[in-house]
Amino acid sequence: MKMTIAIATIAAATLTAGIASAGTMADVQARGKLNCGVTGGQAGFSAPDASGTWHGMDVDYCRAVAAAVLKDPKAVNFIPTTGQTRFTALASGEIDILSRTTTWTFSRDVDLKFTFAGVNYYDGQAFMVPKSLGISSAKGLDGATVCIQTGTTTELNLAEYFRKNNMKYEPVPVENNADVQQKYLAGGCDVITSDGSDLASTRSSFKNPGDYIILPEVISKEPLGPLVRQGDDQWADVARWTLNALVSAEELGVTAENVEKLSAGTDNPDVNRLLGKEDKLGEMLGLDAEWAKRAIAAEGNYGEMFARNLGDKTPIGLSRGLNALWTNGGLMYGLPLR
Repeated sequence: MKMTIAIATIAAATLTAGIASAGTMADVQARGKLNCGVTGGQAGFSAPDASGTWHGMDVDYCRAVAAAVLKDPKAVNFIPTTGQTRFTALASGEIDILSRTTTWTFSRDVDLKFTFAGVNYYDGQAFMVPKSLGISSAKGLDGATVCIQTGTTTELNLAEYFRKNNMKYEPVPVENNADVQQKYLAGGCDVITSDGSDLASTRSSFKNPGDYIILPEVISKEPLGPLVRQGDDQWADVARWTLNALVSAEELGVTAENVEKLSAGTDNPDVNRLLGKEDKLGEMLGLDAEWAKRAIAAEGNYGEMFARNLGDKTPIGLSRGLNALWTNGGLMYGLPLR
């Protein structure tokens, strides 16, 4: 989801933290914990259960990074952030990595001086309505009241879409996902607009999810992924190549179940490089040879993470779609590990 933020606030936080200086990995290792910024509760991506244990795609990624860097997937402090606080938390150094359904945009990359590790979910902005409204297309939303999280350029996408289609709407501002659900279920708005995956996550939490539909129109591109501060290339490399290792593992058939066996050596040089039996990829990152092995063993490869958190056998029920491997018609593509 795209966010509109105060550039001056982020710049001030960046200066305070001394962002340009490298050394995040050393700080993480000295601390013995990875500080990972997540949502306060978005089922499938990052949310705590009743016992306080965090689950979700973004959570699993941070555990993989912790496994690679600290040799312990549980060595993570999950720090909830909102759409309005997440960038300041990263720029100030409060968190080491932001793994929070965040859209990779030009301004965030260039102007806010963040570095994205890649895309872990290809998404787009959509609309959800009660079936009782009898609407089957976003073109039928003229005059609707629309719940929108404050501080987001989802608002800009919405305004542009309605303007292009000569429609009017009444915005209903809310601060976070919990407020959206409460307002929506209380009849405070006709429509929720957000990333399609966020809408599916929200719907899964409703008492009667079958009473709501996500309309077919997708009005934006939302490539979501983890990000770090600019100015620390080593840490950016660790973040980027951990994500690539998880995708590559799925391509190569390396899973949480078989990674230990395969790490003894195979006839496939790509698997051997991934698991540290050939070349010195870990050394190039400042890590040991088994960094990727541990990352995969933590929560599985990308496909395992997707199936467990978001897949068609979960309450969220998302198909792989664009997030299928490139060999299966999707966009997920592990960069060459060599």
